[in-house]
Amino acid sequence: MELRVDRERCIGAGMCVLTAPGVFDQDTEDGRVVPLDPTPAPEQEPAVREAVQVCPSGAITILAGD
Repeated sequence: MELRVDRERCIGAGMCVLTAPGVFDQDTEDGRVVPLDPTPAPEQEPAVREAVQVCPSGAITILAGD
């Protein structure tokens, strides 16, 4: 699994951080998503997939092939 994060699209809602805190964080200055691990471990995949689904701006995507 590999992630792509569009920080320009992010609105800083923080749903990704709440859903997958080991994979995402928020920038302390603007509140936008910061990927901690663009290639999360297999055990993190369910939470990452949920984070993609709950992101209100659609700023997080899983790259094709995963």
